[in-house]
This record gives sequence, structure tokens and C-alpha cells, in this order.
Amino acid sequence: MIEVAGLEKTYGGFAAVVDSTFSVEEGEVFGIVGPNGAGKTTTLKVLAGLIEPTSGEARVAGYDSTESAMRHHLGFLPEESPLYEEMTATSYLRFFADLYEVPRSVADERIERALDRLDLDHRDRRLGDVSKGMKRKVAIARSLVNDPDVLVYDEPASGLDPVTTNSVLEFTRELRAAGKTVVFSAHNLYHVESVCDRVAVMNEGRIVARGTVDGIRERHGETTYHVYTDVPPEAGAAEDGADAEGNGTDPEAFGGTEEVGDRYRTVVPSMDAVERVRTAASEAGGTVVDIRTREPSLEDVFLDLVGRPMPGRRGGAGIDEGDGTPGIDEGDAVGGAAAADAGGDADTSEAGRRDHDDEREERAGAATSEEA
Repeated sequence: MIEVAGLEKTYGGFAAVVDSTFSVEEGEVFGIVGPNGAGKTTTLKVLAGLIEPTSGEARVAGYDSTESAMRHHLGFLPEESPLYEEMTATSYLRFFADLYEVPRSVADERIERALDRLDLDHRDRRLGDVSKGMKRKVAIARSLVNDPDVLVYDEPASGLDPVTTNSVLEFTRELRAAGKTVVFSAHNLYHVESVCDRVAVMNEGRIVARGTVDGIRERHGETTYHVYTDVPPEAGAAEDGADAEGNGTDPEAFGGTEEVGDRYRTVVPSMDAVERVRTAASEAGGTVVDIRTREPSLEDVFLDLVGRPMPGRRGGAGIDEGDGTPGIDEGDAVGGAAAADAGGDADTSEAGRRDHDDEREERAGAATSEEA
């Protein structure tokens, strides 16, 4: 449904998008994430036909993105979407239906169906007098008046309250179930994990990872095991020591131990290391009381990937030609799980990441633990 190959967009000496290649299947929800200035909005505007690429190709619903006929098959929601504030929701949507030459009877049916599903009240109130959430719902309904095959949404839930946000996300799932193809960007990684079939991570104009959430986490993240003991395992490890590969029971070889309440937590990278902690605890006269597996979240991977400097962002001649897109993941297994903070940009500090890990572990509780 969407094919993008070698897409580049430059503004003078600045490369906003560099050698971007990806595809989106019919009926798929595809997310594009990245820090501010990564090239997300520029990519979406190319798909929507609002700007022309400097080079490369973008095809949407069988049309080149620069063809005017393509827009009849596409609905676009920009991040900022001012409405005609003197109109009502109904009159505003009818106006856009007329632009698409949708017959009035068909338009009214589509408008009522969309507004009913989006739980929009006060349809005859002027748009200048309604809330931001209601305006966003009207803008989403506007993207559907021409019954498009492809929907391109830039931050669809930006600035909305949690109830309205959940409604928008659920509506996106229903669009997929109806066979629509949806591409959207978001800063909130929970939204991406909970809705998208596949994701592209952008950084400094380039796609640095692509695939399912599970596939990206598997390739770029690291699973760790949090082992809780009732005695510090250092006591039992002191006599054994460890070799350069971390064999033996020296706690420094598997990351050290931290006191958490009345227990001791040791973070290790493998089940072999878990067994070494178990042995050390036993030698100290204690036992393992809990083991928790921590899978990397999309947020963890995101923070790691966007921290890597990318070559050739500025200057047309400075763009690395023909070197491929670094770090691309393809053919990943389907899946994904929500494990990021809701709202706003991610805390990229090391302290923020540690705090977030502790909060996630506390929420996991006994339900996510394995008995030793």
C-alpha cells in the first residue's frame, strides 16, 4: 500500500531525511518514532503529498505521492490542525466532503458514523467554543470523509487527556480492523507499542531500526535477570572468586548487589549467572526468594539507538551515498508489549532510566515473578 525507496529531503545544506526506505502493507498500522528533528514529520508530509522529495520515491495506494489523484485515497491529520472556528462540526465536515465531491447523503452517513464512534457531543456548537479534545476528534473525522484507503496521522493523541487518548488509540485499532492502512508518528512510546504492527525508529534523518516491536527489542535490547536473595551473596562469593568470563561467584562479575528493603537484588545477564548467585547465596547461608526477568522495552531500545551519532546529516555533499541505512531490521517476528511512561518525551538521563526500572519492577510484583 505504501512503498518508500531511497527517500531524501534537503533544505539548502540541511538533510531532513536521508536515504529512507520502508514499506507498509494494506491493513497495517505502522509507527514512526524518533526525537524532535529526526525527520518524522517531513516523512509524513512527503507521504501526504504536501512536499516533494529531493530524491527517491514514495508511492501511496499505487500513486506517486506527488500525483493529485493520490489524495483522494488518503486522509491526513497534521500535528497542528486549526479548524474553521465559526463553523459547527457538522458543517465543517460537510464542507470538506464537498471538496472531495462526496454526495451529500453519503457524506452525512459517514460524518454521523465517525462522530458517533468518536463520542463527539455538541455537534452544532461552533468549533471555536469546544475543547481541544473535541477539535482533535473533528480533525480525525475530517480525515475520513473521503473514505480513504490510507491514513497518515502526525501525533494523533498529542496533548489529549487520557480518556480521549485511549479513545483515539482504540479507534486506530478499529481502522486497522476495517482494512485501513495507518501510518502515524508519536513521542509516547506506549502508544506505539500498544497499537503498531511494525515500527521505524528515526534519528537525525535516517531510519536506524525497523521491524516489529518484539523484533527490534530482540535485536537491540538485552534481557536481564533480577535475582532477590535473603542474604547478600557477596558473603558466600568471597572465597570462590571468578575468572575473566564471570565464572565463579564473585558478585562483581555479575553486576553487584543492592539492598532493596529486607532483600538483596543482583542483576545478571544470563541464567548461568543466576545459578552463580544461587550458589553464592547458599554458601552464605541464605536462599533465592525471587527471580524476575526484565525484557527491554521499546523505550530502552529507543534511548540506546537515538544516542548514537549518525553520519552525513548536514550538507548535501556530506550525505553518505550508497552506504545503506545503518541498523535496519527486517523480517522480525510479530509482537510487542507496553512498557514505557505515558505522556511527554522520554527521560533520557541515566538516573531517569534507573528510576523507571525500579518503578516497573514494583508494578510487576509477584505476578511477574518466578519462584526459585
